[in-house]
Amino acid sequence: MRLIFRALRSIQKIFSLQYLNLIITLVILLVISLSFISLLNWMIFSANWEVVTFNLPLYAFGSFPADQRWRPTLWILTLLSLSVLTLFGPDWRGIRKALPLAWITTVPLGLYLLSGGFGLSRVMSRHWGGLSLTILLTGCSLLFALPLGISLALGRQSKLPLVKKLSSIYIDSMRAVPLIAVLFFGQLLIPLFLPMGVEVNRVWRAIFAFTLFVSAYIAEDIRGGFQAIPRTQMEAAETLGLNQFQIIRFILIPQALRIALPALTNQAIGLFQNTSLMAILGLVELLGVGRSLLANPEFIGQYIEVYLWLASVYWLFCTFMAVLSKHLEQRMTIQKS
Repeated sequence: MRLIFRALRSIQKIFSLQYLNLIITLVILLVISLSFISLLNWMIFSANWEVVTFNLPLYAFGSFPADQRWRPTLWILTLLSLSVLTLFGPDWRGIRKALPLAWITTVPLGLYLLSGGFGLSRVMSRHWGGLSLTILLTGCSLLFALPLGISLALGRQSKLPLVKKLSSIYIDSMRAVPLIAVLFFGQLLIPLFLPMGVEVNRVWRAIFAFTLFVSAYIAEDIRGGFQAIPRTQMEAAETLGLNQFQIIRFILIPQALRIALPALTNQAIGLFQNTSLMAILGLVELLGVGRSLLANPEFIGQYIEVYLWLASVYWLFCTFMAVLSKHLEQRMTIQKS
């Protein structure tokens, strides 16, 4: 009888817990639904989106000359086309081999189209801005930070004590400093160390600071990839007669990049988001455009519309980068198998 009573009490507790979980779930869903309906109602009927619709060219190009805006437009369309080709293009061997080089060449193409020269009229870097500047800062910094990070990771695992120590000091020091301090160094202190008459524009100073900072984190991600590679592979390569350079090029780096790809994607997404810090230092990138528009008396007080729009743009691009990385990771897994 006592056993039956205990069993009934256990069943009652289970059903009570299930009902409690059901009630909590329904309450949470109700709150989320009401919040979403309220937000949707505000977005459709109450919000004033003129601050966005009237200034879309500013968000995209900043103060780039109006008659030359086809140049950043062409660059952004090239990036979109290449992204579509990467995701949905035919899986031909020739296209697969050409895609990495095509992605790399988008960075010098963007620099050429934005700055001009060689048949295009010159546009000073102070006129670069908006989304095109944000993408340029991210792309250039990643292009320079990746080889530097790989070199630092190799240096940290080097058998030479001086190289290993210097790489470790750089990585640990850079990871111990906040990014905003590195950006202030790049914008305010670098000109003090340059010779008289030598000047580096603010965009390149920002790229330099981002490269120094991100390369330290990339180095640790790559080093984790190196450590995940079995030692037996290096021993087998040495048995086959491969020298140290060939082992690094054909065995270590390809596998480390594949292993560290999710972490490297996080670094790329974080870098894209961190370019918004340049708005504090005077570069009119995507967030800087929003801040400048809010200072306009015509749009004063429309903070929610501006920041909701900017959040949507950042979310869209970061999600797109994550999808591209996932596709690349799946493709590399298939090639490995």
